Amino acid sequence: MSGTTRRLTTAQALLAFLSRQYTARSGAEQRLITATWGIFGHGNVAGIGQALLEPGSDMPYHQGRNEQAMVHAAVGYARQSGRLSAHAVTTSIGPGATNLVTGAALATVNHLPVLLLPGDVFASRPADPVLQQLEVPYAGDVSVNDCLRPVSRYFDRITRPEALIPAALAAMSVLADPARTGAVTLALPQDVQAEAYDWPEEFFRRRVWHVRAQEPDPAELDEAAELLRTARRPLVVAGGGVHHARAEDVLRRFAERTGIPVASTQAGKGSLPYDHPCDVGGIGHTGTATADALAREADVVLGVGTRWTDFTTASSTLFQNSFVRFIGLNVNGADAHKLGALQLVTDARAGLDALAKALGEHRVAPAYPTAYGKAKAAWEERVTAAYAPGDEDARPTQAQVLGALDTLVTGDDILINAAGSLPGDLHKLWRTRSRDQYHVEYGYSCMGYEIPAAIGVALAAPGRPVWALVGDGTYLMNPTEIVTAVQENLPIKVVILQNHGYASIGGLSASVGGERYGTAYRFKAPDGTYTGEPLPVDLAANAASLGMAVLRPKTVRDLREALAAARAADRPTCVYVETETADTVSGPPPAQAWWDVPVAETATRSSAVEAREEYDRQVAARRRHL
Repeated sequence: MSGTTRRLTTAQALLAFLSRQYTARSGAEQRLITATWGIFGHGNVAGIGQALLEPGSDMPYHQGRNEQAMVHAAVGYARQSGRLSAHAVTTSIGPGATNLVTGAALATVNHLPVLLLPGDVFASRPADPVLQQLEVPYAGDVSVNDCLRPVSRYFDRITRPEALIPAALAAMSVLADPARTGAVTLALPQDVQAEAYDWPEEFFRRRVWHVRAQEPDPAELDEAAELLRTARRPLVVAGGGVHHARAEDVLRRFAERTGIPVASTQAGKGSLPYDHPCDVGGIGHTGTATADALAREADVVLGVGTRWTDFTTASSTLFQNSFVRFIGLNVNGADAHKLGALQLVTDARAGLDALAKALGEHRVAPAYPTAYGKAKAAWEERVTAAYAPGDEDARPTQAQVLGALDTLVTGDDILINAAGSLPGDLHKLWRTRSRDQYHVEYGYSCMGYEIPAAIGVALAAPGRPVWALVGDGTYLMNPTEIVTAVQENLPIKVVILQNHGYASIGGLSASVGGERYGTAYRFKAPDGTYTGEPLPVDLAANAASLGMAVLRPKTVRDLREALAAARAADRPTCVYVETETADTVSGPPPAQAWWDVPVAETATRSSAVEAREEYDRQVAARRRHL
């Protein structure tokens, strides 16, 4: 190590360090931390804030309006960047820091990298307590930032400048590791941020973190290949790991060679384009009839890069073949073993390539692709029917909104969604044209994710049309980053579907005997009863007040024109459309698999009693795959 040093504050040193970190995969290098989001207050304004102004900091800065939303924007950027590049997020101490928790949980659940740099209370404790300090009687070293520990893949509090060196290196190793990545938190006491230290020059050297593409173990590979070779009705379930490993082409060749159909999770949708003969659509509670029927009869299921959430597995009722076996192909051993699977711990690209070679010329019996091809064609007819415009002068249904968008987009467009009834409709109906067109965050399904994530995606994919699809409930959770899109002049397109309530939870409530209680926006009369009229809120006016251009189509005909205008716009644009209810003739097909939502075991209202009877019938088919 060189004996030369550089005298900098801790905050200055951290930014200088971050600007010299790179990832590499397949020989291509890119900067790991490409920008920092920030909202400044006491706790970071004199530390990170000042350091960003220093000459040579080489760290672009984005100003956010809400701390949770800044993390969502960073996560959208990281996902669009294939987890090879990420953003940092800095906040003040107190509420600024605790607002990070939801975004951190979303990042960690979805295995997406983001670096969190919350301010913290004084390490030296010159005054105790200081503003916004949490006093814990039994622990003097606890601050509000400790609530980030369970939602972080790595956490450290930097109480001395020199402690930054090992912590920063550990943080980078986690961010760049596909098996461990997620939210990484370095809590920075405000006095330590501003404290100067003589840093070894070696700390600032250019470092390249190689993203591993682990090869499969030969014994595991042979066993997996033999299991697939003997299967009569095998099925591939493609998860987000296919996209993260850039394994789409390898998966396509694998499917074409073997004839094995490919279903997809929410994170894996688009692993094959919708019109590929082997693509059978989404799987699970929000899946297609084609994929779910294949899952019920499958004897071997190869899960590639999926962590098997309950929507995917339909609460362990979907895979009904009594002899079904699972193969878990995943970079993360903890995910690879789920459902009692034969583990194949490997990168999706490397693993699929190795499996294809091990299988040689093996191919399923010709009758199998013929059968699922017919089922796929029948499902496409149902999609076309749901998309059909019907009366051009009528108010559109939610499915017809998707249909109008479907006729407009190309493979360049990117659709973002996270919560409400839209994820189900999109998973069942959307015709994905490119590997990264479908961006639905369903691991945490966080309301308010879409608009800030669209900003992050637009920063990662400049020039491509980026659509944030939001219901009225989701919009009300987190509209503030519209101001950021306006400030950064990012021409995102926000489609607000107004159905005057929480349609998704309302439908779920009705199905479990809750009678849609507390899921609609209605006037409260003086006598305490609620009227049938929706509240007179104007979300379009709200979006306009935050700086967006707003279009208000009233009919199916108007909608197509508005969407086309929004796509061509060079400024942030909102399309606000009031939709008909989903149970009209052109609504989407119902759920194709059961989802376990416990129903009251005792109740007096008939709706709940009937719902419990249905629950008992469905739960009898639940099983554990061991």
